[in-house]
Amino acid sequence: MIRLLENIKRKLSPPRISPAARIEMEKDRQGLAATDPGPDAVIEACAGWLCAAQDHSASADGGVARHYSLTKGWATSYPETTGYIIPTIIELARRRGSADLHARARRMLDWCVAIQFPEGGFQGGLVDSLPRVPVTFNTGQILMGLAAGADQYNDPRYMEAMHSAAAWLRDSLDPDGCWRKHPTPFAAPGEKAYETHVAWGLFEADRLAPGKGYGSAGLRQVDWAIGKQQANGWFASNCLSDPDRPLTHTIGYVLRGVIEGHLFSGRADLLAAAVRTADSLVDRIDGDGYLAGRLDRNFKPAVDFVCLTGSVQIAHCLFLLYRLTGNANYLAAGKRATRYVRRTISIDGPVETRGGVKGSFPVNGDYGRWEYLNWAAKFCIDANLLELDLTSQPD
Repeated sequence: MIRLLENIKRKLSPPRISPAARIEMEKDRQGLAATDPGPDAVIEACAGWLCAAQDHSASADGGVARHYSLTKGWATSYPETTGYIIPTIIELARRRGSADLHARARRMLDWCVAIQFPEGGFQGGLVDSLPRVPVTFNTGQILMGLAAGADQYNDPRYMEAMHSAAAWLRDSLDPDGCWRKHPTPFAAPGEKAYETHVAWGLFEADRLAPGKGYGSAGLRQVDWAIGKQQANGWFASNCLSDPDRPLTHTIGYVLRGVIEGHLFSGRADLLAAAVRTADSLVDRIDGDGYLAGRLDRNFKPAVDFVCLTGSVQIAHCLFLLYRLTGNANYLAAGKRATRYVRRTISIDGPVETRGGVKGSFPVNGDYGRWEYLNWAAKFCIDANLLELDLTSQPD
């Protein structure tokens, strides 16, 4: 009822928006672009946008601006997503042999190290958000960047920060495998199945530094999350705000963490759990690549907007499962989803939006309304890189 009243109020009293936001909204109402710019062009454009987001962050600290808003401009830096943007920038730097991208990754890493709490955790929210308290999820995402930096650059500062974050996560895990001690103040309270994406950070730390119990702690969390999975692959307790209708963003998080648990452990039951979820998702990606941004417990669409972040995260997961199982349906569905998202991205125009990936399509949808999100660009690059790798290989 509350949601219904809010929707009625929004329709009767539409908020004032900037001319740029209105223009983008009207453009989106016309539908997708007629042509797909292709993976290579989108990777290039999204990488350029992430560089611009680092350069134009309102906090000017080496981190990456959370978003560019069509109504408010560039935001301050976002520690959580800067953390997992780092591996993407390092991968692009390797592939291109780019000293500039390596330098950018180092600036991100140095900033993350500088803002780490003494006990090992990292704050939630933007860098200037209050309250400033250590949060499980954000720490796990930054841990991925620290592990990638420690591996790439052999800098003892990154290795020390990695161990500090991983030990903090390992030691704060409850006996049943759920993290409850350090929730974010910026999402709805409650247990979160999608913290399998935190477990992934522990797997990366364990690969660099085995024997510390990091990976086994991560697997305990994944096992706990599997207990939230229904027979059709849907996960309860799996959203930032509305667990009865989770975002595809958090569905993508939980699925990726389960896949990474399988890749780390080799356990067939984790692969089977990932397949259960993937099979239901494939059926919801239509011929144009449309996937509703929220899905109910029967994987039925619960909204009419697309969460572009979730679409590319799920596509990436489907590509990984194609590589693991050989099931061509996963490759085809993933390609439909990435093609849809690519058709929403402008590869020319002003630096603020060129290569940016919106929170929602249309841009006034309920996820990241009016915003181009840094993590959406990151996940778009990741999915398109893997798509290129898979499709350039002979069958």
